[in-house]
Amino acid sequence: MRVAIAGAGAVGRSVAQELVANGHDVLLIDKSPAAIRRESVREAEWLLADACELSSLTEAQLQRCDVVIAATGDDKANLVASLLAKTEFGVPRTVARVNHPSNEWLFGEGWGVDVAVSTPRLMAALVEEAVAVGDLVRLFTFGQSSTNLVELTMPADSPLIGTRVGSVPWPERVVLVAILRDGTPLTPDPDRALESGDELLFVTPDDQEAEISALLSPRP
Repeated sequence: MRVAIAGAGAVGRSVAQELVANGHDVLLIDKSPAAIRRESVREAEWLLADACELSSLTEAQLQRCDVVIAATGDDKANLVASLLAKTEFGVPRTVARVNHPSNEWLFGEGWGVDVAVSTPRLMAALVEEAVAVGDLVRLFTFGQSSTNLVELTMPADSPLIGTRVGSVPWPERVVLVAILRDGTPLTPDPDRALESGDELLFVTPDDQEAEISALLSPRP
């Protein structure tokens, strides 16, 4: 997979290192000469250019990319880079960093953003996930589909403790993707029984989150 990253700061370089380690081709783009630190990610390509300029993205041959990640510290730049990538170069997938939570509402289909990553929201979700038992916690939102990755830790008084996964009347359009048990990820096999303390990960539309909660952790 070929990935272009707009913004070669600490965030962009860290993402590039992970992607290179996983065998992907990475291009880092930044307009600041000080950010061009080739020794930090030697396997990546580097381009000194402004990712908000159409001519720069043409030079980068963005049409060859499978994913563009807008990872600068400027929300305006991330929006423009995402929009150009999607509308001018037909990049299949765009991921944009949200620096200021008040701008999060802008990061959607209208600006060419498929997935918006907000660090404050992720941190809050991880804190909730670590301490909440029986409460549904939204971990991630997929940009264009109104679909979320959510987590629920099975409380000891859940009526479905001991029930086989395949016997649970899951709500329509809800997909159980993994079970975390004692720190170990397990596949949601139909014959696997649910246990107290299991962390269940679902992909679900917004309008069915309440049904998951009512099913697994009913409240008076």
